[in-house]
Amino acid sequence: MKIIAIAAVTAGGKTTIVNELKKRLPNTLSLHFDDYSFVGEVDDFHAWVTEGADYNVWDLAPLISDIEKVKDEANPDYLLLDYPFAYCHDEMRRYIDCAIFIDTPLDIAMARRILRDRKDASGDEIREDLEMYLKYARIAYVQMLEDILPSSDYVIDGTKELGEKVDEIAKIILALGTN
Repeated sequence: MKIIAIAAVTAGGKTTIVNELKKRLPNTLSLHFDDYSFVGEVDDFHAWVTEGADYNVWDLAPLISDIEKVKDEANPDYLLLDYPFAYCHDEMRRYIDCAIFIDTPLDIAMARRILRDRKDASGDEIREDLEMYLKYARIAYVQMLEDILPSSDYVIDGTKELGEKVDEIAKIILALGTN
């Protein structure tokens, strides 16, 4: 089994791509970072970055436990991790065979996040959200581009059409083999 981390900034396309890859790659399972609550989870990303951006503050034991279960019980050819940190978390690094970063420009990611998460918000709520992004959250997005992107094995252009991205990533994964 090969474990492939699909990384990107928030709303960079991780979940969509993982779900499409599962349709194309037989005997493939996935685990999604957003399905978990972690001890040490960061609430204030601005402070986290200014204090050194330590990805290890997240206790990823629940995700790691599920990876171990998949390895022991399911035995798929591929396990896709919808997981933002690539190799930057010390414990998780040893599980990952390949990290692929979707390099989605921050303006596109922000537009997707607003369309996805704030579709019922008022104009004032959206403006407030954008102000918070500019003042406090953008720094964490930029930090990911500085840390996660260069630590990944492959970088995919996030502006390409979905099918093109999925085709490119599927080729990379299939070239890895299954053992």
